Amino acid sequence: MKKVLVTGADGFIGSHLTEELVRQGFTVKAFAYYNSFNTWGWLDTLPKEVMQNVEVFTGDIRDPNGVREAMKGCHAVFHLAALIAIPFSYHSPDAYVDTNIKGTLNVLQAARQLETERILVTSTSEVYGTAQYVPIDEKHPYQGQSPYSATKIGADRLAESFYRSFNLPVTIVRPFNTYGPRQSARAVIPTIITQLLAGKTEIKLGSLTPTRDFNYVKDTANGFIEIYKSDKTVGEEINIATQHEISIGDLANALIRQIHPHTKIICEEERLRPEKSEVNRLLGSNEKIRRLTAWQPKYTFEQGLAETVEFFRHNLDKYKTDIYNI
Repeated sequence: MKKVLVTGADGFIGSHLTEELVRQGFTVKAFAYYNSFNTWGWLDTLPKEVMQNVEVFTGDIRDPNGVREAMKGCHAVFHLAALIAIPFSYHSPDAYVDTNIKGTLNVLQAARQLETERILVTSTSEVYGTAQYVPIDEKHPYQGQSPYSATKIGADRLAESFYRSFNLPVTIVRPFNTYGPRQSARAVIPTIITQLLAGKTEIKLGSLTPTRDFNYVKDTANGFIEIYKSDKTVGEEINIATQHEISIGDLANALIRQIHPHTKIICEEERLRPEKSEVNRLLGSNEKIRRLTAWQPKYTFEQGLAETVEFFRHNLDKYKTDIYNI
Protein backbone atom coordinates (compact mmCIF):
# COMPACT_ATOMS: atom_id res chain seq x y z
CA MET A 1 0.00 0.00 0.00
CA LYS A 2 1.19 3.52 -0.77
CA LYS A 3 1.73 6.15 1.92
CA VAL A 4 -1.20 8.43 2.79
CA LEU A 5 -1.52 11.51 4.99
CA VAL A 6 -4.54 12.19 7.19
CA THR A 7 -4.91 15.80 8.35
CA GLY A 8 -7.04 16.19 11.44
CA ALA A 9 -6.02 12.65 12.40
CA ASP A 10 -6.19 13.58 16.09
CA GLY A 11 -9.91 14.37 15.83
CA PHE A 12 -13.10 12.32 15.88
CA ILE A 13 -13.50 11.10 12.29
CA GLY A 14 -9.78 11.45 11.57
CA SER A 15 -8.76 9.02 14.32
CA HIS A 16 -11.26 6.42 13.10
CA LEU A 17 -10.06 6.88 9.52
CA THR A 18 -6.42 6.55 10.61
CA GLU A 19 -7.23 3.35 12.49
CA GLU A 20 -9.13 1.81 9.58
CA LEU A 21 -6.43 2.74 7.05
CA VAL A 22 -3.83 0.96 9.19
CA ARG A 23 -6.07 -2.08 9.56
CA GLN A 24 -6.43 -2.22 5.78
CA GLY A 25 -2.66 -2.19 5.33
CA PHE A 26 -1.96 1.42 4.36
CA THR A 27 1.18 3.24 5.43
CA VAL A 28 -0.21 6.21 7.35
CA LYS A 29 1.20 9.59 8.33
CA ALA A 30 -1.06 11.37 10.81
CA PHE A 31 -1.10 15.18 10.90
CA ALA A 32 -1.98 16.27 14.46
CA TYR A 33 -2.35 19.78 15.85
CA TYR A 34 0.87 20.94 17.53
CA ASN A 35 0.68 21.69 21.25
CA SER A 36 3.24 22.01 24.04
CA PHE A 37 1.74 19.06 25.95
CA ASN A 38 2.80 16.74 23.10
CA THR A 39 -0.68 15.21 23.06
CA TRP A 40 -2.07 13.69 19.87
CA GLY A 41 -5.77 13.93 20.64
CA TRP A 42 -7.72 10.73 20.10
CA LEU A 43 -4.67 9.09 18.53
CA ASP A 44 -3.38 8.69 22.09
CA THR A 45 -6.22 6.25 22.76
CA LEU A 46 -5.65 3.96 19.77
CA PRO A 47 -4.24 0.46 20.36
CA LYS A 48 -0.45 0.13 20.36
CA GLU A 49 -0.56 -2.30 17.45
CA VAL A 50 -2.23 0.45 15.40
CA MET A 51 -0.02 3.34 16.49
CA GLN A 52 3.22 1.45 15.86
CA ASN A 53 2.26 1.66 12.18
CA VAL A 54 1.49 5.39 12.26
CA GLU A 55 3.98 8.22 11.72
CA VAL A 56 2.76 11.29 13.61
CA PHE A 57 3.56 14.76 12.29
CA THR A 58 2.58 17.71 14.50
CA GLY A 59 1.87 21.10 12.98
CA ASP A 60 -0.85 23.60 12.14
CA ILE A 61 -3.02 23.32 9.03
CA ARG A 62 -2.88 27.14 8.76
CA ASP A 63 0.90 26.99 8.18
CA PRO A 64 1.70 26.37 4.49
CA ASN A 65 5.28 25.29 5.12
CA GLY A 66 4.29 22.73 7.74
CA VAL A 67 1.53 21.35 5.52
CA ARG A 68 3.94 20.99 2.60
CA GLU A 69 6.51 19.21 4.80
CA ALA A 70 3.85 16.82 6.09
CA MET A 71 2.69 15.96 2.56
CA LYS A 72 6.15 15.17 1.18
CA GLY A 73 6.44 11.53 0.15
CA CYS A 74 2.70 10.87 0.43
CA HIS A 75 0.76 9.36 -2.45
CA ALA A 76 -2.54 10.79 -1.21
CA VAL A 77 -3.93 13.15 1.42
CA PHE A 78 -7.21 12.79 3.29
CA HIS A 79 -7.84 16.38 4.39
CA LEU A 80 -10.09 16.42 7.47
CA ALA A 81 -8.50 19.17 9.60
CA ALA A 82 -11.12 21.86 10.28
CA LEU A 83 -13.02 23.87 12.85
CA ILE A 84 -16.52 22.38 12.87
CA ALA A 85 -18.63 23.62 15.79
CA ILE A 86 -21.43 25.79 14.44
CA PRO A 87 -22.17 27.88 17.59
CA PHE A 88 -18.47 28.71 17.98
CA SER A 89 -18.43 29.97 14.39
CA TYR A 90 -20.98 32.68 15.26
CA HIS A 91 -18.51 34.60 17.43
CA SER A 92 -15.16 33.45 15.95
CA PRO A 93 -15.70 33.42 12.15
CA ASP A 94 -12.16 34.66 11.48
CA ALA A 95 -10.73 31.46 12.92
CA TYR A 96 -12.97 29.43 10.61
CA VAL A 97 -11.82 31.33 7.54
CA ASP A 98 -8.18 30.85 8.51
CA THR A 99 -8.54 27.15 9.32
CA ASN A 100 -11.14 25.89 6.86
CA ILE A 101 -10.45 28.02 3.80
CA LYS A 102 -6.76 28.90 4.18
CA GLY A 103 -5.99 25.42 5.55
CA THR A 104 -7.58 23.80 2.51
CA LEU A 105 -5.72 26.19 0.20
CA ASN A 106 -2.45 25.14 1.87
CA VAL A 107 -3.22 21.47 1.12
CA LEU A 108 -4.17 22.22 -2.48
CA GLN A 109 -1.09 24.36 -3.12
CA ALA A 110 1.22 21.76 -1.62
CA ALA A 111 -0.46 18.98 -3.61
CA ARG A 112 0.06 20.93 -6.80
CA GLN A 113 3.74 21.56 -6.02
CA LEU A 114 4.40 17.99 -4.90
CA GLU A 115 2.27 16.40 -7.65
CA THR A 116 0.26 14.44 -5.08
CA GLU A 117 -1.70 11.69 -6.82
CA ARG A 118 -4.99 11.95 -4.90
CA ILE A 119 -6.51 14.65 -2.68
CA LEU A 120 -9.72 14.05 -0.74
CA VAL A 121 -11.16 17.25 0.73
CA THR A 122 -13.74 16.84 3.49
CA SER A 123 -16.95 18.80 3.08
CA THR A 124 -20.14 18.67 5.17
CA SER A 125 -23.87 18.32 4.57
CA GLU A 126 -24.21 21.76 6.20
CA VAL A 127 -23.17 23.32 2.87
CA TYR A 128 -26.64 22.45 1.56
CA GLY A 129 -28.51 24.23 4.34
CA THR A 130 -32.16 23.31 4.85
CA ALA A 131 -33.24 20.82 2.21
CA GLN A 132 -34.99 22.38 -0.80
CA TYR A 133 -35.78 18.83 -1.96
CA VAL A 134 -35.05 15.34 -0.66
CA PRO A 135 -33.11 13.22 -0.82
CA ILE A 136 -30.38 15.84 -1.15
CA ASP A 137 -28.09 14.90 -4.03
CA GLU A 138 -24.81 16.52 -5.03
CA LYS A 139 -26.60 18.97 -7.37
CA HIS A 140 -28.55 20.58 -4.51
CA PRO A 141 -27.93 24.36 -4.16
CA TYR A 142 -25.53 25.60 -1.48
CA GLN A 143 -26.71 27.81 1.38
CA GLY A 144 -24.33 29.44 3.85
CA GLN A 145 -26.59 29.31 6.90
CA SER A 146 -23.71 29.69 9.38
CA PRO A 147 -20.17 31.05 9.18
CA TYR A 148 -19.02 27.42 9.49
CA SER A 149 -21.00 26.26 6.46
CA ALA A 150 -19.92 29.34 4.49
CA THR A 151 -16.25 28.52 5.04
CA LYS A 152 -16.82 24.90 4.01
CA ILE A 153 -18.57 26.08 0.83
CA GLY A 154 -15.55 28.30 0.17
CA ALA A 155 -13.13 25.41 0.75
CA ASP A 156 -15.14 23.13 -1.56
CA ARG A 157 -15.17 25.66 -4.34
CA LEU A 158 -11.43 26.23 -3.98
CA ALA A 159 -10.92 22.50 -4.34
CA GLU A 160 -13.13 22.46 -7.43
CA SER A 161 -11.18 25.36 -8.91
CA PHE A 162 -7.86 23.53 -8.51
CA TYR A 163 -9.33 20.49 -10.27
CA ARG A 164 -10.64 22.60 -13.14
CA SER A 165 -7.70 25.03 -13.36
CA PHE A 166 -4.73 22.72 -12.75
CA ASN A 167 -6.20 19.24 -13.29
CA LEU A 168 -5.42 18.45 -9.65
CA PRO A 169 -6.91 15.01 -8.81
CA VAL A 170 -9.31 16.28 -6.15
CA THR A 171 -12.43 14.60 -4.74
CA ILE A 172 -14.81 16.43 -2.40
CA VAL A 173 -16.14 14.00 0.21
CA ARG A 174 -19.35 15.16 1.88
CA PRO A 175 -20.40 13.20 4.98
CA PHE A 176 -23.80 13.82 6.48
CA ASN A 177 -24.06 13.91 10.30
CA THR A 178 -21.45 11.50 11.62
CA TYR A 179 -21.70 10.12 15.17
CA GLY A 180 -19.96 7.51 17.27
CA PRO A 181 -17.21 6.90 19.86
CA ARG A 182 -14.79 9.80 20.48
CA GLN A 183 -17.16 12.50 19.25
CA SER A 184 -17.11 15.88 20.95
CA ALA A 185 -19.93 16.73 23.34
CA ARG A 186 -20.69 19.78 21.17
CA ALA A 187 -22.57 17.36 18.85
CA VAL A 188 -26.16 16.40 19.60
CA ILE A 189 -25.85 12.63 20.15
CA PRO A 190 -22.99 12.92 22.70
CA THR A 191 -24.84 15.86 24.29
CA ILE A 192 -27.87 13.66 24.90
CA ILE A 193 -25.97 10.53 25.92
CA THR A 194 -23.56 12.21 28.36
CA GLN A 195 -26.34 14.06 30.17
CA LEU A 196 -28.36 10.85 30.50
CA LEU A 197 -25.41 8.79 31.70
CA ALA A 198 -24.64 11.47 34.27
CA GLY A 199 -28.09 10.77 35.74
CA LYS A 200 -29.74 14.06 34.81
CA THR A 201 -33.49 14.09 35.35
CA GLU A 202 -33.71 16.97 32.89
CA ILE A 203 -31.53 17.20 29.77
CA LYS A 204 -30.94 20.48 27.97
CA LEU A 205 -31.20 20.65 24.18
CA GLY A 206 -31.85 23.13 21.42
CA SER A 207 -34.56 22.75 18.78
CA LEU A 208 -36.20 19.30 18.66
CA THR A 209 -37.86 19.50 15.23
CA PRO A 210 -34.88 19.49 12.81
CA THR A 211 -34.12 16.16 11.14
CA ARG A 212 -30.69 14.71 10.44
CA ASP A 213 -29.24 11.85 8.39
CA PHE A 214 -26.85 10.12 10.81
CA ASN A 215 -23.82 8.11 9.62
CA TYR A 216 -22.03 5.83 12.07
CA VAL A 217 -18.38 6.90 12.11
CA LYS A 218 -17.00 3.53 10.99
CA ASP A 219 -19.23 3.68 7.92
CA THR A 220 -18.02 7.24 7.26
CA ALA A 221 -14.38 6.15 7.50
CA ASN A 222 -15.01 3.29 5.09
CA GLY A 223 -16.72 5.75 2.77
CA PHE A 224 -13.53 7.82 2.55
CA ILE A 225 -11.47 4.74 1.78
CA GLU A 226 -13.83 3.38 -0.87
CA ILE A 227 -13.96 6.80 -2.53
CA TYR A 228 -10.15 6.84 -2.55
CA LYS A 229 -9.97 3.35 -4.06
CA SER A 230 -12.23 4.26 -7.01
CA ASP A 231 -10.75 5.94 -10.08
CA LYS A 232 -14.25 7.13 -10.99
CA THR A 233 -14.40 9.62 -8.12
CA VAL A 234 -11.70 12.09 -9.24
CA GLY A 235 -13.20 15.52 -9.86
CA GLU A 236 -16.46 14.54 -8.15
CA GLU A 237 -18.39 15.69 -5.08
CA ILE A 238 -19.79 12.69 -3.22
CA ASN A 239 -22.22 12.42 -0.32
CA ILE A 240 -21.82 9.82 2.41
CA ALA A 241 -25.37 9.38 3.65
CA THR A 242 -27.72 6.68 4.90
CA GLN A 243 -30.79 8.11 3.11
CA HIS A 244 -32.75 7.93 6.39
CA GLU A 245 -33.67 10.78 8.71
CA ILE A 246 -34.76 11.19 12.33
CA SER A 247 -35.78 14.29 14.25
CA ILE A 248 -33.72 15.45 17.21
CA GLY A 249 -36.77 15.02 19.44
CA ASP A 250 -37.38 11.42 18.37
CA LEU A 251 -33.68 10.66 18.76
CA ALA A 252 -33.61 12.12 22.28
CA ASN A 253 -36.70 10.19 23.35
CA ALA A 254 -35.27 6.93 21.99
CA LEU A 255 -32.08 7.42 23.99
CA ILE A 256 -34.05 8.41 27.09
CA ARG A 257 -36.02 5.16 26.93
CA GLN A 258 -32.79 3.21 26.54
CA ILE A 259 -30.63 4.90 29.19
CA HIS A 260 -32.65 6.86 31.74
CA PRO A 261 -36.45 6.60 31.40
CA HIS A 262 -38.70 9.42 32.64
CA THR A 263 -36.04 12.08 31.99
CA LYS A 264 -37.54 15.34 30.73
CA ILE A 265 -36.26 17.44 27.85
CA ILE A 266 -35.72 21.17 28.38
CA CYS A 267 -35.28 23.38 25.32
CA GLU A 268 -32.68 25.95 26.33
CA GLU A 269 -32.59 29.34 24.64
CA GLU A 270 -28.79 29.54 24.34
CA ARG A 271 -28.70 26.23 22.44
CA LEU A 272 -31.05 27.46 19.70
CA ARG A 273 -29.53 28.62 16.43
CA PRO A 274 -30.72 31.96 15.04
CA GLU A 275 -33.96 31.33 13.12
CA LYS A 276 -32.55 31.81 9.60
CA SER A 277 -29.41 29.83 10.54
CA GLU A 278 -31.12 26.62 11.66
CA VAL A 279 -30.94 23.78 9.15
CA ASN A 280 -34.37 22.24 9.50
CA ARG A 281 -33.98 19.15 7.36
CA LEU A 282 -31.08 17.03 6.15
CA LEU A 283 -31.75 13.81 4.27
CA GLY A 284 -29.00 12.79 1.90
CA SER A 285 -28.92 10.75 -1.29
CA ASN A 286 -26.31 7.98 -1.40
CA GLU A 287 -27.03 6.99 -5.00
CA LYS A 288 -23.76 8.46 -6.29
CA ILE A 289 -21.41 6.83 -3.79
CA ARG A 290 -23.10 3.46 -4.37
CA ARG A 291 -22.78 3.91 -8.14
CA LEU A 292 -19.12 4.98 -8.19
CA THR A 293 -17.71 2.88 -5.34
CA ALA A 294 -18.16 -0.38 -3.46
CA TRP A 295 -19.36 1.43 -0.31
CA GLN A 296 -22.47 0.53 1.58
CA PRO A 297 -23.27 1.10 5.26
CA LYS A 298 -22.45 -1.87 7.49
CA TYR A 299 -24.12 -0.62 10.67
CA THR A 300 -27.78 -0.01 11.42
CA PHE A 301 -28.62 3.12 13.39
CA GLU A 302 -29.45 0.94 16.39
CA GLN A 303 -26.08 -0.86 16.22
CA GLY A 304 -24.20 2.41 15.92
CA LEU A 305 -26.05 3.96 18.84
CA ALA A 306 -25.40 0.90 21.02
CA GLU A 307 -21.63 1.08 20.40
CA THR A 308 -21.70 4.83 20.98
CA VAL A 309 -23.55 4.56 24.30
CA GLU A 310 -21.12 1.86 25.45
CA PHE A 311 -18.14 4.09 24.63
CA PHE A 312 -19.52 7.03 26.58
CA ARG A 313 -20.47 4.78 29.49
CA HIS A 314 -16.78 3.92 29.89
CA ASN A 315 -15.40 7.40 29.09
CA LEU A 316 -17.84 9.75 30.80
CA ASP A 317 -15.06 11.23 32.93
CA LYS A 318 -13.57 12.79 29.77
CA TYR A 319 -16.68 14.93 29.23
CA LYS A 320 -18.07 17.99 31.03
CA THR A 321 -21.78 17.20 31.31
CA ASP A 322 -22.68 20.31 33.32
CA ILE A 323 -21.79 22.92 30.70
CA TYR A 324 -22.97 23.80 27.22
CA ASN A 325 -20.18 22.64 24.92
CA ILE A 326 -19.96 24.85 21.84
